[in-house]
Amino acid sequence: MFGWEFPPHITGGLGTACFGLTKGLLHQGVEVIFVVPKAYGDENQQAVNLVNASEVSIDIKNSIYEDYWDNISYIEVGSNLVPYMSPDEFYNIINKKEQTVSSTQESVLSKTYQFSGKYGQNLMEEVHRYALVASTIAFQNNFDVIHAHDWLTYPAGIAAKKISNKPLIIHVHATEFDRSGENVNQTVYDIERQGMEYADYIIAVSNLTRNIIIERYGISPEKVFTVHNAVEPSTRSDYYFEEKHVKEKIVTFLGRVTFQKGPDYFVEAAYKVLQKDSNVRFVMAGSGDMLNRMIRRVAQLRISNKFHFTGFLDAENVDRMFSMSDVYVMPSVSEPFGISPLEAMRSNVPVVISKQSGVSEVLKYALKIDFWDIDAMADAIYGLLHYDALSKMFVRYGKDEVDNMKWDNAAKSVKDLYIKALN
Repeated sequence: MFGWEFPPHITGGLGTACFGLTKGLLHQGVEVIFVVPKAYGDENQQAVNLVNASEVSIDIKNSIYEDYWDNISYIEVGSNLVPYMSPDEFYNIINKKEQTVSSTQESVLSKTYQFSGKYGQNLMEEVHRYALVASTIAFQNNFDVIHAHDWLTYPAGIAAKKISNKPLIIHVHATEFDRSGENVNQTVYDIERQGMEYADYIIAVSNLTRNIIIERYGISPEKVFTVHNAVEPSTRSDYYFEEKHVKEKIVTFLGRVTFQKGPDYFVEAAYKVLQKDSNVRFVMAGSGDMLNRMIRRVAQLRISNKFHFTGFLDAENVDRMFSMSDVYVMPSVSEPFGISPLEAMRSNVPVVISKQSGVSEVLKYALKIDFWDIDAMADAIYGLLHYDALSKMFVRYGKDEVDNMKWDNAAKSVKDLYIKALN
């Protein structure tokens, strides 16, 4: 299994989903070798054999790698990336088509390559070098199936398949259309499509994502299967009772502050709620390329005394934030799934989610609105804050609903697909 991050070193839902799925697969009797570009030594390995790609030695003179290296293109990325966020600009495509093994040895590769494990300016270079290391790992290990998560690891999955001739499953947690709308980056789109075409089967995290794969990438419906995400069982959330230190109700947005997540609609809805009730505070927890714009907009609306920006929160502080929240809002413009509403409901917080999210396919006890309908969003927030019977109903039945969404069930579906690929 190829991933790009693993708890506790995560930037979004991708690492969280990988962790939950691998635990579920362990319960299903599946042994997982999980490869990451960079391991830090403190990862939870109860369900996986974690392989640090930065420690894998490459024999660059071995002919098995030559074909893969011949046509690698590098793109220097002009902005930092996170897994679900596309770059603002791509610059300076440098073709390495004529690269020889000897010059490769001298100027491009060392015996081991130290990956940053980040989403920075050398991301595309690391994606391709990760694929080269994947060839070595596939050559050296015994396994039955290859499973690659998100576009960053599709080249690694393809390389491993070419070396081993084992079936490849790719897991689509988001597409370039989710990250960038219609302004897709062609290079990322091409990597995604190539991964989908090479894959024996494709796992989509929602029917919404499955339809995008079929319609926008031209993939046969017969090879695309939906497996909805789940949520880890309650742990800290059950006994976190953080003192709010404010008398007002608290409404929370938690996620990357990017186009995809709809933070601007949350700000506009907050303004409308505050016109009706000033006894509310709004929190935007997260960071991203739209953060400064959101701060400016809050100032323009003159609601900054009722609006808080926390920056990125780690897992413990996410639980603390949920324990103080009265309503959680996920107004995503395009959300392939969306684990955060499940985490909120697990923490006894009622949620408002956009209809344009995969998680809306599986949740009954959540208020669902169109992301662009800020009037409906404001009304939903106001209703949950002021009508106790409504809020208590969503808390009670929502908690039960989420507790029944187990990673073991998702893992069973994934294992069935593994078996199908092997037959």
